[in-house]
Amino acid sequence: MENLTFRIAKPSDAAQLLNIYTPYVTNTAITFETTPPSCAQFKKRIETTLQRYPYIVAIKDEKIIGYAYTSSFKDRSAYNWSVETSIYLDSSAQGLGIGTRLYQLLEKISAAQNVISLNACIAYPKTPTNPYLNLTSPKFHEHLGFSKCAHFHDCAYKFDQWFDMIWMEKHLLIPPKPNSFIEFAQIKDQLVRQGVITFD
Repeated sequence: MENLTFRIAKPSDAAQLLNIYTPYVTNTAITFETTPPSCAQFKKRIETTLQRYPYIVAIKDEKIIGYAYTSSFKDRSAYNWSVETSIYLDSSAQGLGIGTRLYQLLEKISAAQNVISLNACIAYPKTPTNPYLNLTSPKFHEHLGFSKCAHFHDCAYKFDQWFDMIWMEKHLLIPPKPNSFIEFAQIKDQLVRQGVITFD
C-alpha cells in the first residue's frame, strides 16, 4: 500500500487511537471492555506500555489507521520472555494486509527483546453467525503461525450473552536458557538507528 508508514506510538496519539478502539468496545465483543476509556486513561496506557514493550502505529496519508502492541503476559519475572499481543485497525484499513505488517514488526522487535513466546487472548463466538463477533481474529493469527492452545467457555458476558475466549501462541525461539529480557525503552534508539522503526 502506498503512503503507508509505521512508527512508535506517542502519548499524543491517544485521541486518534481511542477513535479506532472505541467502536470495538461499543459495537463488538472483540474486546470485553464495556465502557470506552477516557483519552487521559488511554494516554496513560500508551505511556505504561512503552516503558517495557513496543507500541506501533500504522499511518496512511498522515492519519493513524491501526496500531499494535505487546504487553505483559503475567507480571512475575519468570514470565519475562512471554508477551501478549494486541492489534486494532480502523474499519478502512481492514483486509489490506496492514495487520500482518504490524504483527511482523512486533515479531522483529520482540525478537530483539529476547522474547520467546507471543500469546494472543482472543474473544471467541459461540456460533459463527454472532452479530458482535466473528472468526476473523483466530483465522488472522492462524495465518501468521499462531496455534490454539486453550479454550475457555462462557467466561465473558457482554451484549446480554455469553462469549468464549481462546488463547493462541507462537514461539519465536526456544533456547536451552534464554537471554535476558530487554525492555523496549532500552533498545528503542538502537532500533531507530537500524531502521527497524521510526519515532517521528
